[in-house]
Amino acid sequence: MKLKQYEVLKWASLFLEENNREARVAELLLQHHLGFTRSAFFANMRETIPSEVYQAFQTDLEKHANTGIPLQHLTGYEEFYGRRFQVNESVLIPRPETEELVQHTIRAVTSRENQKVRIVDAGTGSGIIAITLALELPEAEVIATDISPEALQVAQTNAARLRATITLMEGDFLQPLTDEQLPVDILVSNPPYIAETEREELHDTVKNFDPELALFAADDGLAAYKKMMKQATTLMNRNSLIAFEIGHMQGEAVKQLVEESFPGSNAEIVQDINGKNRIIMAKIK
Repeated sequence: MKLKQYEVLKWASLFLEENNREARVAELLLQHHLGFTRSAFFANMRETIPSEVYQAFQTDLEKHANTGIPLQHLTGYEEFYGRRFQVNESVLIPRPETEELVQHTIRAVTSRENQKVRIVDAGTGSGIIAITLALELPEAEVIATDISPEALQVAQTNAARLRATITLMEGDFLQPLTDEQLPVDILVSNPPYIAETEREELHDTVKNFDPELALFAADDGLAAYKKMMKQATTLMNRNSLIAFEIGHMQGEAVKQLVEESFPGSNAEIVQDINGKNRIIMAKIK
């Protein structure tokens, strides 16, 4: 039986809704299987779908509905800052909120007189932050660290495909830089910040598929910030900057942690587009 694209989309959207999944996943997944751009997808709504494409689409759709496997693990990629990044089970799937962290960092660097700075993305995962900063700030030196060799492999693949020049270092946040005593001008990080007590509140598409190493942190989600602050005290240059993504309830705690680690610094809590505390921007004197 020949099925038209709009018929398949309607059925798939209803199927996901009935299984308490987001209906829009049907559109994105079908677009992926057809190999269409968004405009071509909607322009071909009345065209029939090849049976082999429909079968592959149906298999992935049912897998998502039944297990919660993220769309990005089925397609193998996610868009971030206008670019496509490879993702898999070894790295955190990029979130829109992290684009705001990148935007604030770019704005802070471009406002400086000298943009030949050393930027460190601690806990880089798929490399989205480091690679985006390297491409948007070509005068900067960008170093990306991660404790996971599997994550660094994904970051390396993304950097090569997007032709971004970054240095990858394996280690626990800033440990590779403290080992070599490499000074830092800009420290940026989206570390694990979810407390173990919040695990059950997470959607199954997150807690069952994103790597735990990138999600959860001890000390009510503050362990990574505490470790980085201890490491950073011997590394940050004068007039440097720290930019952290945070959990929306962690603003005051992380702000205090930064200001205690760097007396005289000025840490600001920045809200995201949804009005939630999401970023710490700290000027280190």
